[in-house]
Amino acid sequence: MSTKKRILFIAHEMSPYLDLTEYAAMVNKMAIKSNEAGLEVRVIMPRFGIINERRHRLHEVVRLSGINIVIDNDDYPLIIKVASLPSARLQVYFLDNEDYFKRKAVFADEDEQFYDDNAARAVFFCKGALETVKKFGWPPDIIHCSGWMTALVPMYLKTAYKKEPVFAHSKVVYSLEPNSFKEKLGPTFIKKATISNQIKDKDIEPYKEGTNAALNRGAAKYADAVVVAGEKADKKLVDEIKGEKGKIVLPYKKDNEDLADYLQLYNQLLGK
Repeated sequence: MSTKKRILFIAHEMSPYLDLTEYAAMVNKMAIKSNEAGLEVRVIMPRFGIINERRHRLHEVVRLSGINIVIDNDDYPLIIKVASLPSARLQVYFLDNEDYFKRKAVFADEDEQFYDDNAARAVFFCKGALETVKKFGWPPDIIHCSGWMTALVPMYLKTAYKKEPVFAHSKVVYSLEPNSFKEKLGPTFIKKATISNQIKDKDIEPYKEGTNAALNRGAAKYADAVVVAGEKADKKLVDEIKGEKGKIVLPYKKDNEDLADYLQLYNQLLGK
C-alpha cells in the first residue's frame, strides 16, 4: 500500500492540453514538480471540445462510468477520460459531457459572447470532480484548485462533502488568478450551485453576485491556503484574505521558476 502523500490538482486549463493564460504552464509545472518531490499526483480538468483527443491520447475510463451529476433537478451523465501527462508518470482525468463540453470553444462563442450556460458548466465540473474522486476512492491530502471554474470546490468540500470519508483529511489550496471575465454567471447561478439540504444560504452568500471577483472571494473564504497567482490579482481581496485569522497566503513572486515556495506550502499543510 502506498504511503505517499497525495495531491489532486483541479484546473480548467493545463499545458499541453489547453493554454488560455500563462497559468496553464504553471499548473503543468506544479504537477510535475510535486510528482518529482515524491507526492502521488493526479489532475482533473474539463474535456473542452477544442482538446484534441487523438493527439493527446485520451481514452474513456469505463470502470468510472455511470456517474450522473444533478443540476437544478436535471441529471447529466459524466464521461471520464484519461491521459498520461507527457514526460511525467502521472494521470490527467478529463470530465466530459455532450451538453457542456462538446462545443469547439471554451467560454465564449465565435462572436465573443459569454455562454449563457457557463454557470451550469462550472457547477457540473466542480461537482463532477468531487464525484470522480469518490468513485475511484483516492483520498487526496491536498486539493489545489486553479481557475474560476473551480471556485465552488472549496465551499463544497467544507459543506456538502465534509462528511465524505475520502475528503476527511483534505486541505484545500486556491490559486487566486487575475479576473478573466467581466460578465455575470446569471440569476440562476446560485440555485444551480446549491445542493439541496446540504448548503445553506449563508454558505453560498460570498458567491451570490456571480462575478469573477465573487467566485474568487468565495473560494478564498473556504480554502485553507491561497496562492496569489498573478501580478494583477485583486489587491483589495488579497488584503482581505491576509486579514483572516489562520489563513495561509502565498504572495505572488515573479521569479518562482523552481516552485520551491509551492512545495514548502504543501509541506506546511501536510504538517512536515
